[in-house]
Amino acid sequence: MEKYSQFRDRGSGIAPFFPVTSTPAGIYLPVHIFLFLFKLPFFVTVSTTYFLFLQWFPLGSLPKKAILWMMLGIPGIWWIDLQIDGVKKGSLAKKHEGRVPQPSNVIASSFTSPIDSLYLAAIFDPIFTVSYPHTRQIQEISLFGAILRALLRPQEHPPKGAKMTDLKDLLAEHPQRVIVVFPECTTTNGKGILPFSPSLLTTPPGTKIFPVNLRYSPPDVTTPVPGLYLSFIWNLLSRPTHCIRVRIAEVVYNTSKPTDPAAEKKERYLTNFLDTLGEDSAMTSSTDTLTSLSDQPAEVNAEEKRILDKVGEALARLGRVKRVGLTVKDKAAFIDAWSKRRR
Repeated sequence: MEKYSQFRDRGSGIAPFFPVTSTPAGIYLPVHIFLFLFKLPFFVTVSTTYFLFLQWFPLGSLPKKAILWMMLGIPGIWWIDLQIDGVKKGSLAKKHEGRVPQPSNVIASSFTSPIDSLYLAAIFDPIFTVSYPHTRQIQEISLFGAILRALLRPQEHPPKGAKMTDLKDLLAEHPQRVIVVFPECTTTNGKGILPFSPSLLTTPPGTKIFPVNLRYSPPDVTTPVPGLYLSFIWNLLSRPTHCIRVRIAEVVYNTSKPTDPAAEKKERYLTNFLDTLGEDSAMTSSTDTLTSLSDQPAEVNAEEKRILDKVGEALARLGRVKRVGLTVKDKAAFIDAWSKRRR
């Protein structure tokens, strides 16, 4: 794995893009094969029926959630370990007000597996979005699109012709829905939190942002490398049960103000000019920063960066992991190197 050392975070040594190796089945392999063959027809039937037909019918929220829970139940995803910041176990029913996402709120979720979107849809019936590293705009997608995106190659920029919007407009358009944002822009193996897209900065000041972290046991249902459809389905259906560990942090509000473009342009010119003068006398390194200057997702001021950092630190704390400096661009390079190794 020394060949891939450049895809480890320089500060922590964490490798967020490496696939998680499954525990060998050993003598239980026949049991796993039986479970896989038994569950597969049910899972395929329910999934195809829902996504091809039922999702287009006006069934209402509850029937759709029941079908989604069936899709979660067939693979054995029954055990949900839910904890909410500031709420003791067993007292959620009494003290839940304002501590769980409600319509017109935003969920900033970790992104590790196709199950993320399926679980969030079964609980909150939200609208899913795609974030990109270099823009504050987002792209609205369906549940199936969100599931599929966890299995596809990451994109740094929106595709040509994509209908883009921002969180402020999307919330105004759908005031009775929760909006889900995946600010890392691509999946990881759950061992680190990537730098955020600036898309969260378009959230209106009074709107609640809930950082939500999801982790899985066993963790081999994560999909940090795209295209591993068969291995994902095998890991999902060949085990008796899976556990989802769900953590919801306290609310974060976007209290930042965007920088005035004219002042920002002038300040950036002065900064670049001074940096050019400084290069003649000393060499600087960006290895101590979270991301290098060339990989900054978009121009954000110090106040906006604090908001993104607050959400990122909440997700890292909830997942008991660290934030890393590797970006979507680094993941694309890792996938290219990984694909060459597999040939």
